[in-house]
Amino acid sequence: MRKIITTLFAFVIVLGLTPSCNNSDSPQNPQASDEAQSSEASQAQDRIKVGTTAGDDVEILEKAREVAAKNGLIVEIIEFSDYVRPNLALADKEVDLNSFQHIPYLETFCRERKLDLVSIGTTYIAPIGFYSKKIKSMDELKEGDTLAVPNDPTNGGRALLLLQKAGLITLDPRAGLTATPQDITENKLGLTITEVEAAMTPRALEDVAAAVVNNTFLSGAGLDASEAILREDAESPYVNVIVARSGEQDNPLYLQFVQAYQSQEVAEFILSRFKGSTLPAFNYKK
Repeated sequence: MRKIITTLFAFVIVLGLTPSCNNSDSPQNPQASDEAQSSEASQAQDRIKVGTTAGDDVEILEKAREVAAKNGLIVEIIEFSDYVRPNLALADKEVDLNSFQHIPYLETFCRERKLDLVSIGTTYIAPIGFYSKKIKSMDELKEGDTLAVPNDPTNGGRALLLLQKAGLITLDPRAGLTATPQDITENKLGLTITEVEAAMTPRALEDVAAAVVNNTFLSGAGLDASEAILREDAESPYVNVIVARSGEQDNPLYLQFVQAYQSQEVAEFILSRFKGSTLPAFNYKK
């Protein structure tokens, strides 16, 4: 019996000293492990966050995300409720890119906030217009009527330039693209120009003779671009863009996203979904 116990004890010791083929601390294939880690890192890198504002921009970005996914790029859309946060979030590296603004707005915002952001690709053109629930043309405006325009410098100036082109007001030429009501030098009808948040202009229609409603908010307000009583020309200079931080504009993933956005699929979606109120601002097969 003593010999049997001694033999068994020796056998257990030998087993304890023998490496197991399933021991996770001793990998049999270091190369396979390295490849797995490399694959995981690659998957983590092929993801970007794109900031935008509620409305039409989200719809278009969702289509661009579908196209990007076909080529292995995962796009997370981060939605903001105003025109200020997307640029601040980009500068603070909360998002990798943003897509919601035209070039004049970007330039003005960066100048005022001292941010270093750059355009890396065009997206679409959305001509703005005046809408009304009270009149059917701007010719019906009466002396002292109130008009609502967006309160951000660029879109507000854009609205005033539209009124000037219609012959309703005259602006100080020194004001440029970012004119404000204070830059009005002639106002034939004594119109009152009130500034409100862009997202609130559809609600203002109940209280004013007419208001500029950005295309972003048309569908949510039950409006159609064809209902505008005054509208920018189709050849609008206000082209929307995809924006990155300066110095990162050549990031391959960012350029891959631009390519996905500027695809035939996205162009066709824009034309079909918005019926001409929003137009692709990039080359595509017509």
